[in-house]
Order: sequence, then C-alpha cells, then structure tokens
Amino acid sequence: MARPFTLIQLRYFAVVAETENMTAAAQRLRITQSALSNAISQLEQELEVQLFIRLPQRGLKLSPAGREFAKELPAFLEHADSLYESARGMSENLSGDLTVGLFAPLAPFRAPVILQAFEQRYPDVRVSFLEGDQEFLRRSLLEGRCEVSLMYTLGLLDGVSTQLVERVPPHVLVHEEHPLAENPDREVALRELADEPMILLDLPHTREYYLQLFQIAGITPNIRHRVSGYETVRSFVARGHGYSMLNQRLHHNLTYSGGKVVPLRLVDELPGIEVVLARPEGMRPTKRALAFEAICKKLYGAER
Repeated sequence: MARPFTLIQLRYFAVVAETENMTAAAQRLRITQSALSNAISQLEQELEVQLFIRLPQRGLKLSPAGREFAKELPAFLEHADSLYESARGMSENLSGDLTVGLFAPLAPFRAPVILQAFEQRYPDVRVSFLEGDQEFLRRSLLEGRCEVSLMYTLGLLDGVSTQLVERVPPHVLVHEEHPLAENPDREVALRELADEPMILLDLPHTREYYLQLFQIAGITPNIRHRVSGYETVRSFVARGHGYSMLNQRLHHNLTYSGGKVVPLRLVDELPGIEVVLARPEGMRPTKRALAFEAICKKLYGAER
C-alpha cells in the first residue's frame, strides 16, 4: 500500500528534528511557520504517530518515535537524492551535511588531516565535528546526533558496529631531565617507574584501559594527579610532576607549559588501543558517511 507522505514533508521534518524549533526551521527553509507546522501535523497524521512533544513555552522535543524516525531518515533522503542525481548523470557528486563524532584526544591529531583530504575530494559536503569523550560519542551515535564516529573501542556496547582503523601501542612519557630521558631510544619497563608519581588521563573508559595495563604489568601505579585533557597531561609531565602513559604521539616534544617531554617505548607486552570508525548497528549509512570512512581508512591504513 502506497504511503501518502511526501519527500517535502520528510525534508521539513528533518530540519525541525535538527533544530527542535519551529521558528528556526521555518527561517532556514524559507517558508512560513504556519505552513511548516501544518506539514508536520499532516506527516504525523499520515504516519499515525506523534513525532514531537509540544512543550508549552519551550517549543518542541522529539518523541521516542520521532527520534527513531529521524535516525533512519538521512539514508532514505540520500537514496532519493541519488536517484535524482543518477538520472542526471551526477551520481559521483556528493553534497549536503555530515556530522562526525570525534573522541576528544584524537581531535588535534586526526581532524585537520582528515578534513583536508575529505574536502579536497568532496568539496560540496559540509563536515562538522561533534567532539567528546567515549560515552558522549556512544550516546550521540545511538541518538542520531552523528552518523559516524572516529573513536576508541573502549566502552562500546551492543547497538554500535565498528571498523578498525588503527592499533596504537601505549608508551610512557617523562620530562626531558628525567634519568630515563638520557637514552630516548631505550625501551623501558613500567616497573622502573612504579614508585614515581603518575599522571592519569582520567576520562570515562580511558582510565580503566590504563589501569588495566598496570594490572597486566603486575604493578600498582602511584597516581598523583588525575586530569581530563591530553595536553594537560603532557604539560604536567614536562614540569616534572610525574610520568604518564599515553597512546597518541605528537611529532614534537613541546608542551603548552613551555617544557619538553620525552616519549619512551615500553618493553612490556601490553595491548594497544584500537581506533575505530563506529556507527549505529543496523542503520544504512549515507554515501557521505561511507566516503568519510573510506578517506579515514586510506589515510591510516586500516587493518583488514
């Protein structure tokens, strides 16, 4: 049985779902608010489901059914666009918006490089990054706030599918005047630093990963400081407040505090951290999301 709703109604819904504000959506669509409100009401009637919760004095909020509908809609609309583009011989041209989740400690390393490569290949796609910790990104994927996310596997549960991009081994970080820094090519054991103060990158799931590494090595770290910023960790180390353990490595040893750090390879056999592309399980990805994934895998040589 043919459904009576139109592509126009679906496109209107997509904008209202994004803004959760009828006035702002009408301005973006350049139609009257009354026309937009009528279109949304018609769509709800034709679907026989309430897509929005109307809040007095506070505007709109997606209902649970509306949130699920919004998650499935981008792929459907893109497929409709691809039919049009194919008919006009433009199937290779991608355009539109793409929201990508990005684990905060990865952002300085990966976002500028990926964005540059992606924009060179797909200049008509507008990419925006949603930056946060692992738990925030997991929720954002499941709630439809981003289509794909570049993150770690830490804390990912059912409902999210992943593709491996890279495995990054852990290393320790000491300040430039530390005795171990005299030979930066030497491999060290965590046990050599066990009694020294340790600075922990204290983010959800990340902290558990590092503490597990100490457990595997059979030692208990002397945690002196817990900080949530990657560069804060490096600056604390550079000023002699302790050593740390990280995975991502910069191409230089300078820090925001002005001091220098020295990364040292570990002799301990410890599991590396997995950088992955994650997206909601069972959701059909848009071509924009697939193109972004392809760029990431090309840049970082994903393991098969």
